[in-house]
Amino acid sequence: MLDEHRPGHPVGSPAYRRMLVALVCAGIATFAQLYSPQGMLQLISADLGVGPEQAALTVSAATGGLALAVVPWSFAGDRIGRLRAMVLAVSAATTLALVAAWAPSYELVLVLRLLEGAALGGIPALAMAYLSEEVDEQARAIAAGWFVAGTTVGGLLGRVVATPIADALTWRAGMSAVALLSAAAAAAFVLTAPRERRFVPPDSGTGSRRWAPRAARLTRTLRDPGQLVLFACAFLLMGGFVAIYNYLAFHLTAAPYRVSAGVVGLVFLAYLGGTVSSPAAGRLATRYGRLPVMLAAMGVMLLGLLLTIAGPLLLVLVGLLVMTGAFFAAHSIASGWAGARAEGARSQATGLYNLAYYSGSSVLGWSTGHVYEAFGWPATVAVVGAGVILAAALALGVLRTQGG
Repeated sequence: MLDEHRPGHPVGSPAYRRMLVALVCAGIATFAQLYSPQGMLQLISADLGVGPEQAALTVSAATGGLALAVVPWSFAGDRIGRLRAMVLAVSAATTLALVAAWAPSYELVLVLRLLEGAALGGIPALAMAYLSEEVDEQARAIAAGWFVAGTTVGGLLGRVVATPIADALTWRAGMSAVALLSAAAAAAFVLTAPRERRFVPPDSGTGSRRWAPRAARLTRTLRDPGQLVLFACAFLLMGGFVAIYNYLAFHLTAAPYRVSAGVVGLVFLAYLGGTVSSPAAGRLATRYGRLPVMLAAMGVMLLGLLLTIAGPLLLVLVGLLVMTGAFFAAHSIASGWAGARAEGARSQATGLYNLAYYSGSSVLGWSTGHVYEAFGWPATVAVVGAGVILAAALALGVLRTQGG
């Protein structure tokens, strides 16, 4: 629940600026840890004596744990407060990351990565609810954009910091370095995040008296057509985005490009496009409305996808940069919108949004590989593009009449 008697932090206020810094740090702490093994899976495979697919589970275990935990974390945020739950989440995750880096067996690494991902779920599950409640209504879209910008920086740092350290030392040292970086970001988050002023625990009691209202809020969220469309957009856009990054490396290392694996690793620098576009999308949404900006971002994402099937390598890379920036712009709008429209159930709405988001990453990011193997890159782009078009059609057909 929200204490309407206290105003939210306005744009430009010291507390608002502190919140932006805190949310960027939270995004870095979360997503640097989540994806840090991705650039050194070959080293993990050799050291632990497992195949490539098994090594890849070090990433999938964490993202799977996160997807499973976002809704429970939303209930925890209702019980103890958004900020307190986020502090617990990021503290537990950084501790588990350090332990996982030095676990002696493959099986124990997977278990710890699963738990680490479950702990990390508290950040995306609650960040949008926290900012939606604590900032002025006009500032929500901008603040959401800054949080997403932090996630892009974290996703990039987790890969580019771990890989060279792993090459020089071991993958364990690479993961440890990222965990320490995340710990520093987590500490900055704890020190800068403004204390909650407007959050009021929505219900009290024990047993059914405590859980029935929460279940009712979850059900109410699932009955909202606008929320369901935002969840569908999260599933389709994130799934397609991850699929492109999963299989672009195979495309670029094959003929006619034959780019080296080391150079392919630099394609993650395209994430910087999302760092710029996310806060910009928030500002544009404040001026022009969420739906027009989100639809425009989807259109630009399609343009970037089309450029990746052009012949020249430079155009392929430009297309990747454009697609990445547009994806994160659309995601920042959709994720902030899900929290903003869920009066009285913000934690549940953001939890369900992230459940859809990471489910898309797991399901579509993996299954689109069958299309690539059977029909090649143009067909892969066509499938991902069809998902973007479907998301845009759903948003235009439902959200135009649902309001925000």
